[in-house]
Amino acid sequence: MISRMDDNLKDKNPAEAEKGILKFWQENKIFEKTLKKDAPSGEFIFYDGPPFANGLPHYGHILASVIKDVIPRYKTMRGYKVPRRWGWDC
Repeated sequence: MISRMDDNLKDKNPAEAEKGILKFWQENKIFEKTLKKDAPSGEFIFYDGPPFANGLPHYGHILASVIKDVIPRYKTMRGYKVPRRWGWDC
C-alpha cells in the first residue's frame, strides 16, 4: 500500500523536522556535494545581483529572495552546475 505524505507527517512538529533535516544536511555536507557533483546538463549561470538597498522591506524583497533561491536549486536538481556567487563584482 502506498502511504500518503500527510499520513507520514501526522503528529509531527514541522519545526523539529526542519531541525533534523538541517542537521542531516550539515553532518553529511549535502550542499557541498551538490557543488562537486557531475553536471551532465552543463553549466547554468544565475546572476544574483546586489543586495537591495531601497528602503523598508516589502513584498518585492521576499519575492526576489525566493526567486534567487529557488531557481539555482531547481537547476542543480536538474543536473546543471550552478556556481553560487553573490553581487555583481565577483
